[in-house]
Amino acid sequence: MKAPLLTFEEALGQLLSAARPVAERESVGLLDASGRVLTADLVSALAVPPHDNSAMDGYALRVEDVTQPAIRLPVSQRVPAGADPVPLVAGTAARIFTGAPIPPGADAVVMQERCRADGDGVVVDELPRIGQNIRRRGEDIEVGAPVLSVGSRLNAAGIGLAASIGVPTVSVLRRLRVAVFFTGDELREPGEALVPGAIFNSNRYMVRSLLATLGCNVTDLGIVRDDLGATRDALRRAAADHDVVLTCGGVSVGEEDHVKAAVEAEGALSLWKIAIKPGKPLAFGRVGDADFIGLPGNPVSAFVTFVMLVQAFLLRRMGLQDPMPARREVPAGFDWPRAESRREFVRVQLDAEGRAVQHPRQGSGVLSSCAWADGLLDIAPGRSFTAGERLPYISLRETY
Repeated sequence: MKAPLLTFEEALGQLLSAARPVAERESVGLLDASGRVLTADLVSALAVPPHDNSAMDGYALRVEDVTQPAIRLPVSQRVPAGADPVPLVAGTAARIFTGAPIPPGADAVVMQERCRADGDGVVVDELPRIGQNIRRRGEDIEVGAPVLSVGSRLNAAGIGLAASIGVPTVSVLRRLRVAVFFTGDELREPGEALVPGAIFNSNRYMVRSLLATLGCNVTDLGIVRDDLGATRDALRRAAADHDVVLTCGGVSVGEEDHVKAAVEAEGALSLWKIAIKPGKPLAFGRVGDADFIGLPGNPVSAFVTFVMLVQAFLLRRMGLQDPMPARREVPAGFDWPRAESRREFVRVQLDAEGRAVQHPRQGSGVLSSCAWADGLLDIAPGRSFTAGERLPYISLRETY
């Protein structure tokens, strides 16, 4: 009797439970920190901004000196960004520019569009209020404030935030080492001659790109021929000094599919076959000290299983506590009269009204549907619906 297929939740739970974050730490410069996971809290030793400064180009003045509109004040100093202004003389204004420090004594900035230059003075055409157009010291970050917490994955905004408090380096977990190889005697590389019966190895370029986006250190072992001995040898070499071995193809049970048998000979499989569409034959196990993941060979199946399952596993191994892609509900722009037995991830685009419109060809070999799609619609097993009903949507623009 065949074992029942694992549900998506069961497979995801197994993967995340088995994901052991790397332990080694290293210090890296901010320019090399994109995608890395912090191993220590960042706390600011200074205020941001470090001084009161002007929010725009204009004139710094004292509110009490502008008692009525169209009053004229002499300009006593010019304050560009980076200057160290002197105290403002009572009854005068300072020409000031965006980001420049506020002269001591000034308590407002009037934007230049509300003023008129008049020789060595300025005519102020509005009554200012105290604090107008002034960005206060510490308005963004106060001294001693926590900025980023341990376990945060550094994105562009986080790196900029670290730079704003003057931090040149950060302590992060080392990059995950991933070895990849691809099986299939029919595979050829782009640029090679495409002989009868051959296809180009699109999976290699897609998977390498997905791994690079996550920030993994990738070792590419290329194409391994459809042979049990060659597959076992590739697995041993890959597992020797990598955290994860990832393969693509050969995880079914055909006579030319050797990955499953090779993993069972060199290690152990703990997960195989999931009740999802596309992507049923996803394999997970161990080879030596390395985790093993076997992606399906069909390109759409490889893409969807990576985005929905493998990506979360790898991010957890990289030290991220919440690795799942964000979801939101959107109205379907099509009917789904058939209730499938497997959970299905349909490639969709959101139209101008925010409705999910499906790609007309949902086959597991139609990679153009993934390039076209901006998200996946998550359809539970046994679910049918009509246009307008709301379903979970995962944005591909936010996940890879």
